[in-house]
Amino acid sequence: MSNRPQVPRKRMYHAHDRKIILAKGYNESSEHVLMKAFLWALYLPDYPTLTVEIRIGDRYKPDVVALNDEGKPLFWGEGGQVSMEKVRAVAKRYRSTHFAIAKWHTRLDSVEELVTEALKGIKRNAPFELINFPADSAERFLDEGGHLQINQSDVEIRRLG
Repeated sequence: MSNRPQVPRKRMYHAHDRKIILAKGYNESSEHVLMKAFLWALYLPDYPTLTVEIRIGDRYKPDVVALNDEGKPLFWGEGGQVSMEKVRAVAKRYRSTHFAIAKWHTRLDSVEELVTEALKGIKRNAPFELINFPADSAERFLDEGGHLQINQSDVEIRRLG
């Protein structure tokens, strides 16, 4: 019996008096869906326009994003695997965008080394954060009704730069 979280194909999540429906893709892990939901809930108070999985007119599509009035990203969140090519490209293109990369039950040391190398030489004026969601995040931060209760103090967050 696996202790990995399982999410339904489609589910409504609630946080901060808002709701969003997330659909699990065919090859998508439950952890990836949960990381998107948790990122949305974590940053929603700071970015009220936050949404999940929308195209923004860029080669790359963010997992979680908040746009300004001109359609430029204020916040860009990624959950799980992300190439360092993508990190470097979007960090360079959107130097004033707050970025967060979330991992599931992962030590952040090696991730920090890779991202620091990818960001080398790029002048940024917005935060770049790495987040580790613990293995028991589904049990701790999500109830049976889809309500998310998570704060930044609940998870490991490393701010780079």
